[in-house]
Amino acid sequence: MAKGGLIGELYRPLSAEQVEVIHNRALDLLEQVGMAYEEGLGEVWQHMADLGCRVDDKTSRILFPRALVQEMTAEAPGEFILHSRDGKNDLLLGKNRVYAGSGGTSIRILDLEDGQARQTVLSDAHNIARIIDQMENIHFFQSPAVPHDIPIEQYDYNITFAAMLATTKHVMFGCNFDNTLRDTSRMVSHIVGGEDVLREKPVFSVSSCLLISPLKFCTQSTKNALTAAELGVPTTATSAPMSGSTAPMTMAGTLMQTHAEELAAITLIQAHHPGAKMLYGGLPATADMRSMGYRGGAVECGVMTAAIHQLSQYIDVPNYCSSGLSDSKLPDTQAGWEKAFTTCLAVMSGNNYIHHAAGMLESMLCLAYEQYIIDDEIIGQAMKILEGINTDEEHLAFEAIKNVGPGGNYLLSPHTLRHIRSEYFQGNGITDQGSRNEWEAAGGLDARQRANGRAKAILAKPLEPKIPEDIQERIRAELPIYY
Repeated sequence: MAKGGLIGELYRPLSAEQVEVIHNRALDLLEQVGMAYEEGLGEVWQHMADLGCRVDDKTSRILFPRALVQEMTAEAPGEFILHSRDGKNDLLLGKNRVYAGSGGTSIRILDLEDGQARQTVLSDAHNIARIIDQMENIHFFQSPAVPHDIPIEQYDYNITFAAMLATTKHVMFGCNFDNTLRDTSRMVSHIVGGEDVLREKPVFSVSSCLLISPLKFCTQSTKNALTAAELGVPTTATSAPMSGSTAPMTMAGTLMQTHAEELAAITLIQAHHPGAKMLYGGLPATADMRSMGYRGGAVECGVMTAAIHQLSQYIDVPNYCSSGLSDSKLPDTQAGWEKAFTTCLAVMSGNNYIHHAAGMLESMLCLAYEQYIIDDEIIGQAMKILEGINTDEEHLAFEAIKNVGPGGNYLLSPHTLRHIRSEYFQGNGITDQGSRNEWEAAGGLDARQRANGRAKAILAKPLEPKIPEDIQERIRAELPIYY
C-alpha cells in the first residue's frame, strides 16, 4: 500500500490577507474583463446567460457576476475519493492530504537499453504502469506518454486499457475527445462490474485543459469536462499559464490570473452539473524569456504551487498541481535538485494531487524509465517530512535511556529493535548507503545505472494481468485495442 494521504501544512508562502486579496481581485477580473470563448458551445453560454452572466457573441466574451461564482464554487465537493481497483491505494482528496504520482503528455522517452531519446509508443504507457504498480511512494498512474503508434481518436481507451492491465492504482488520462471518454467509461464499467459501480467508486478520472491562458475557454476540453461531469467521472479544470508569456511576469499576477481562470471553469461545470467532482487545476510556471520555452524546474514554480494550494483551499476544492518538472534532459544531478525542491515544496504545502512528480524530464517533453525509480525515492523522502517527530513516551525513550545508562550503547536495546525499520526513511534501495568497497564490489554504479537495472528487472518479470481474460475479450470485441 502506498504511503499517501499524509497531512502537509508546513509551508505557506501567502498570508491569509494575501490569499483574500488575490481571491477578491480574481473576482473583479471575471466581472470586469471576463473570459473569451470559442465557437461550438452555444447552449452552454446560453445557460450561463440565463444564470446572470453577460455573454457577448460579437466579442466572444463572457463576464461572471461574483455572486454566481461564489454560489457555484460552493457546489463543488470539498472532499472526495479517487478509487483504486483493489481498495489499497484510494486517494481521499481535500484539505491538506498529499498524494504524488506520474503525469504528462511526453513525446519522447529515453530508451531503457541504449539511453537514447526515441518517440513514445503505447507499450511505454503499459511498461510505466508496471513500474508504478511496484513503487510504494508513487500513489497513482496518470498517462505520461503520447502513443504515436496508434490513431489519436483511439488514445483514450487504449491508454486506459494498457495501464489497467498493469496496475490497480487509480488511473487518470488527458482526455482527447468527449465521445472517446464515453467509450472509455463504458470499457472501465466492464472491468469494475457495471456503470453503477463505476459511479459509486470512480477508478479513473480525466485531466481536462479547459483553459487557454490568458482567460479563454477551450471548446473541446470544455466538452470533455462537461461529459465527465455527466458520467460521474472526476475531472480537473487545468490551467497552465507561464509568467512572462501567457501570464504576468510577477508571481502574484500569475497567481491572480490562474485563480480567475480556475474560478471560471469551476463555475461553468458546477452550473451545469452541481456537485460534480472537480480538481482545481492551477499549474503556474514561468517562461524562459530567452527562448519563450516552458520552464518547469524553476524553484519559483514550487513557490507558486504552494500558493495555488492555499487558493484552492480558500474555496474548499481539492487541487491538482505539478512538481518534479526538471529542465534537465537526463536523470542527472540537475534533475535531482530541481525535482527535490519542487516536490518538497508541493508536499510540504499540502497539495492534494501532485502529478508530474515521477518520470518527467526536459520540461514535460521527455520521460525515462529509471527516473520513476529515482522519483519514488524523492517522493518518499518528501512524504517522510510530513510525518514530523513523534514525542510520545515510547518515542522519547526515557525508559530505554535509563536502562542503557551512562556510557552504554543502544545497539541491542529492545527499543532500537522496535523502531529500527520505522523511525527513519528506508527507501527503495536506489540510494547508495554502503562503504566504497561495497559500492565497488557491486559494480561502482551511479544512481541512474542502479535505477536502470531495477526498471529492467521489473519489466523482465512475467506480467500478471490486472484485467480478467474474459473481460479483456469482451473489451477487445467492442473496441479497437492495440495492446
